[in-house]
Amino acid sequence: MANETINDPRLEEGVWTTGPDGELIPDYESTFPTIEEGQVVNGTVVRVDKDEVLVDIGYKSEGVIPVSELSIRRSVNPADEVSVGDEIAALVMTKEDAEGRLILSKKRARFEIAWKAIETAHENGDPVTGRVIEVVKGGLILDLGVRGFLPASLVDIRRVQDLDEFMSQELQCKVIELNRSRNNVVLSRRAVLEEERKEQRQKILDRLNPGDVVEGTISNIVDFGAFVDLDGMDGLIHISELSWSHVNHPSEVLEIGQTVKVKVLDIDRERQRISLGLKQTQTDPWQQVLESYQEGDVVQGVVTKVVTFGAFVEILPGVEGLVHISELAQHHVENPREVVSQGDTVNVRILEVDAERRRLSLSLKRVEDGMQVQPKPGEDAPPPALDLSEDVFSDEPAAAVATEEPELAEEPEAEEEAPVAAEVEAPEPEAAADEPEPEAEAEPESD
Repeated sequence: MANETINDPRLEEGVWTTGPDGELIPDYESTFPTIEEGQVVNGTVVRVDKDEVLVDIGYKSEGVIPVSELSIRRSVNPADEVSVGDEIAALVMTKEDAEGRLILSKKRARFEIAWKAIETAHENGDPVTGRVIEVVKGGLILDLGVRGFLPASLVDIRRVQDLDEFMSQELQCKVIELNRSRNNVVLSRRAVLEEERKEQRQKILDRLNPGDVVEGTISNIVDFGAFVDLDGMDGLIHISELSWSHVNHPSEVLEIGQTVKVKVLDIDRERQRISLGLKQTQTDPWQQVLESYQEGDVVQGVVTKVVTFGAFVEILPGVEGLVHISELAQHHVENPREVVSQGDTVNVRILEVDAERRRLSLSLKRVEDGMQVQPKPGEDAPPPALDLSEDVFSDEPAAAVATEEPELAEEPEAEEEAPVAAEVEAPEPEAAADEPEPEAEAEPESD
C-alpha cells in the first residue's frame, strides 16, 4: 500500500503531497510562487483605498502597498497613481508583517528597474526621459523612477528665467552624475540640446559660404557685438561691422528679437564659428562720397565731436572728416571749442579724399562767401543765383517795358547833365595844386 502511494502519479503533478499518516493531501504550498524579500514581482490591482492599494500577485495572500510606497512624489492620491485592474510591478518589502500581511512597494520596484536602465544609459552615453514633478531651488526634479535633479544652468543652452514653464513636461536629458549609495542622479538637458545643435550647426556650415547674405534673428547683445540666430546656430556681428558710422554700443543699432539680413564674412568650420556683417548689406556711404564729391567742393555737415586737435564733421551718414585746428579759422585758435561746438551745422571745404584709408580732410576757414554748397546725394541742386531785379517780377510787365524805351530816348538829356559832373570834378586840380603847400610847411619844421 505504501508502495502504491509512493508510485502514485498524482505526486508528480505537484498538487498532492503525503500526509503524516501516509495519505495524500492537497499540496497548497506548491501552488504559491516562491518569493523573497527584495524580489520584484508582478501583480494586478484589486482594490484602491485612500491609504493603501491591494495587489494580487498569486500568493496565498494579497499584497499591500501603503500610500507612501506608491510613488516618489510626495502626498499622492492612490487613485491618481493606479486603478483596479492595472498590471504593476512591486518589490517585496516584508513577507509577513506583525499582522501577517505581505507588504509591497511600487516605487521601490520602479526604482530598481529604473536604476538599472539609468546605469545602462549612463555607460552608453544615451539620454533618459522623465517628467518634471517639482520645481526646487536651483533646478527641477524629474521622475525617472528615481528622483533625478536637473540644475537650472543645465536646463537649456541659455539661462532660463522661469523654471515653472517646464512643470509637467517630459524632458530628455543625459546622466552626468550617478551615485547609488546616495541615490543621487544629476541630469543635463543642455548636453542633449547641444548635441542636437551640433548636428544642425554642421548642416548650416555645410550650406553657408563667405559672401552669402542670410536672414537671422538677434539672439543676444553684448558690449563687443551682437549674436544672430541662423536657424539653430549663432553667428557674431562684431561692433565694428554693425554700421558704417561709429557705434558706441550695439544696443544703439539693434535689439533682441529683431530680424536682420547679414552678410557672411568668414567661417571657421573647425571651431564652428561664423563672422557676420550688418553694414555690408547697406549702401557704403564712402562710395557716395567718391561718386558725388571731389576735392575743392563745399559741403554741409554736422559737428559730431570736438577734440584738442580739431573737430570731426559728418558730411553723410557714416562719413566723417577732420577739420584740423589750423583749418578752423583765419586767426590762431587755441581751443577748437572757441569756434565750433558739437551739433553745429557748418559748411566745410573738402581738401583731400583718401579713399584707401577712408579719410577726409576738411577746412572751415577756406569756405568763402558766395561759394556754392554741393547737394547731398539724392538731393536737387539749389537754383543758381541770377541776380534779377524786382522789376522782372512786377505785376505790370507792360509798364516795365515802357520804362526801358524812354531810357534810350533820353540819352541826350544825359549829355546835358555832363557839365554838372564836370563841375563836381573841377575842384580836383585845386586839390592837386594844394599838395605842395604841406611840403613847404614841413621844411621849416625840419630846420
